[in-house]
Amino acid sequence: MSFTTLAVISLAALLGPLLALPRNWHLPVVLGELLAGIVLGPTVVGYLHAGDATFTFLADIGFALIMFVAGAHVPVRDANLRAGLRVGTLRAAAVGVLAVGPAFALARGFGTGHTALYTVLIASSSAALILPMIDSLAVGGGPVLEMLPQVAVADTACIVALPLVIDPAHAARAALGALAVIGCALVLFVVLRRLERGGYRRRLHRLSEHRRFALELRISLAILFALADLAARTHVSIMLAGFSFGLVVAAIGEPRRLAKQLFALTEGFLGPLFFLWLGASLDLRALGRHPSFVLLGLLLGAGAVAVHAAMRAAGQPLAIGVLACAQLGVPVAAATLGNQLNLLRPGEAAALMLGAVVTIAASTAAGAVAARASASAAATADPPR
Repeated sequence: MSFTTLAVISLAALLGPLLALPRNWHLPVVLGELLAGIVLGPTVVGYLHAGDATFTFLADIGFALIMFVAGAHVPVRDANLRAGLRVGTLRAAAVGVLAVGPAFALARGFGTGHTALYTVLIASSSAALILPMIDSLAVGGGPVLEMLPQVAVADTACIVALPLVIDPAHAARAALGALAVIGCALVLFVVLRRLERGGYRRRLHRLSEHRRFALELRISLAILFALADLAARTHVSIMLAGFSFGLVVAAIGEPRRLAKQLFALTEGFLGPLFFLWLGASLDLRALGRHPSFVLLGLLLGAGAVAVHAAMRAAGQPLAIGVLACAQLGVPVAAATLGNQLNLLRPGEAAALMLGAVVTIAASTAAGAVAARASASAAATADPPR
């Protein structure tokens, strides 16, 4: 990777804000970044290579920061969110149960025998996609507060479950790694809360602001990278490390100065780079060499949309339910791990990615509908004078 490549990535990332600029389109910023990655990746141009070690490492940093910021923006101390935790968890569990049916049918119909893998894929939600989407579309309200824990629970559970269903031989190692990351996050919460109550954090903040040391940012990054390293060494997704630390910060109270610094660092460069890397990791040309798996990919995506939309029966608005179906991190991990271990049939990995693209398209459309409904409700509640 060179500075020229970084310049191209920075320019290509502008497609996200450009597509999101027309307010009546209600498109999330991440959509343009993903499209730019697909165009510059092996599917079209072939300029960006997701296998580049430096590109991948920078994308991992961006992923960790995105999940940290997403977790820090979850209103943990909001009573409404705590009230929605039970509902969100039950809905995530219900989606998981419903996913077994279509997963079994697809595994039998296409002769892959991957019922457990397809169940995890169909039930998953990508917090890295959905939370930035909600933020950029300014969608709010009670249903969204109930959906946030649903997405967080589903994403975490599926990330933990993926190595168990695709590589059962190392299931115990993955489970222990997840417990280690969560345990460290709990210890951090206890320590940081004590420092907060003792006034040490406020003194550090005043010193940092007065001397322009950015100490809170430096310390936060050190903790985040240490947790990410623990996750990587124990073969757990860094998503869990970033999101859990973000929740810790949210539970204690994120300083506004730190929030601004993290926003600039994440949204300005490393976040867009991650989404371009994800787009570049999708080689949709593989489907042309195995056309039968095109149908598998479409049906996997449709199954995910259907089981999430089924939460309408549990009182969740249809647009919010479909918004929660977006997935990418779990399919990417499944395709990568499956290919490395030779567990997938030729073309099956591309089918998994096509299914993810279907869910992203459906989630984007649902997000636009939810944004219009939210804006309409706000205008009705506060009519012009």
